[in-house]
Amino acid sequence: MPQVDPGNGIVQSDEAPRLVVLFVEDEPLILIDVLDSAERAGFQVLGTHSADEAIKILEGRNDIRVVVTDIDIPGSMDGLKLAQAVRDRWPPIELIVASGKYNLRDEDLPVRGRFFPKPYDVSRLAQTLHELTSSGGGQRA
Repeated sequence: MPQVDPGNGIVQSDEAPRLVVLFVEDEPLILIDVLDSAERAGFQVLGTHSADEAIKILEGRNDIRVVVTDIDIPGSMDGLKLAQAVRDRWPPIELIVASGKYNLRDEDLPVRGRFFPKPYDVSRLAQTLHELTSSGGGQRA
């Protein structure tokens, strides 16, 4: 079960090392739902509510394989700009951009980015996470 670190508000699972997915979602119930679903699908999960916190997490870890971000998130950039920043700074990380308001095309996304409409289809999300991480992408040195 995902747990919130009271010191920094970051949601983490406490399981043995598995492929790591970072979720950026400002709606707490949605965040907990996707964290739980991804964890049940076999991933180690991290979650935060803002782009700025996501960047801090990425700067402090080298094991994140996928970032899943909503477009409408607080911080100095929205989720689409966060995805582009991740692509520019950490090219191997796979990206999923989600929205319940916008319907993006491939050309609207960073290279290798994928779009997911919200509400999330958690079984499709789990399947896509497995596809992205089985291809060998996302591992950083």
